[in-house]
Amino acid sequence: MRLVACSNCHAQYDVTNKAESTVTCRCGAAVDARPRPAVDAEIHRCGSCGAVVAKGAGHCDYCGSVIVHVRRNLSLLCPECFARNREDSRFCTACGVAFRPEPLETIAPELPCVECGALMPPRSVGRVSVNECPNCGGLWVPGDRFDALIDRAIEIRRQADAGTITAPSPRVRGGNPVSDRVKYRSCPVCDAFMLRRNYRRTSGVIIDRCHDHGTWLDPDELEQIAGFILSGGLERARRAENTSMKTGSAPGSAGSSARAGTELAKMLVDHDRRRAKRGLVVSFVDFLSEVLS
Repeated sequence: MRLVACSNCHAQYDVTNKAESTVTCRCGAAVDARPRPAVDAEIHRCGSCGAVVAKGAGHCDYCGSVIVHVRRNLSLLCPECFARNREDSRFCTACGVAFRPEPLETIAPELPCVECGALMPPRSVGRVSVNECPNCGGLWVPGDRFDALIDRAIEIRRQADAGTITAPSPRVRGGNPVSDRVKYRSCPVCDAFMLRRNYRRTSGVIIDRCHDHGTWLDPDELEQIAGFILSGGLERARRAENTSMKTGSAPGSAGSSARAGTELAKMLVDHDRRRAKRGLVVSFVDFLSEVLS
């Protein structure tokens, strides 16, 4: 078994039969899957139960397992410290980390578009597996990967603000979603109606969420959310929630919450506002894919 670990969330994967130099973690980060040189580290833990063992001990006082001190023929490398371990070890004998490999995600299948019914091929955007509709530009984010995708959209915008790259300017929508026409969509996986949710309650961006299978974003909603967060909307939403908890009022009930980010939104909306909706979405999604993949 050849284990690797994500430097971001520390999830582990068995890449014994993988030829790729990197694999994608469930958190969206790229994990280096190349072989690493082994380290002959001192033994501090039992490989069977993880208990601390005395220096030079021949067996574990807690579970009785034999402690192997001749390590040059041991093949299992710890994905965190790269110390040699027995192939059947459950814990690293050097750093004590538990060996718990997770299954790698397989290539996502094509799914019917929530909006227009066209088939949505899978693709990677910012190292997050998604399905994008080639017809209407909608985006399906499987499982719990939505937050990871948002984090990467924000990362791109921050780099652009620092002048390191050039990215399309995201829109900040804001306002009252009640004024929009209510439309319930069906999950492309289980066909059940999804829940409508106003992102962070005050953004005005309505996303559709299936608790079991994923999140649907209409064209341009990904960048609207990124713009909402970067304009300070997330911080204002959190402050409003904290205030409502202290006063007992409903979150987002203050008039200022409905106007959150209006002035900064005007600063972000430039000539991109005049572009066609689909052109805007494709530009931003392709940009994420190119820079972060």
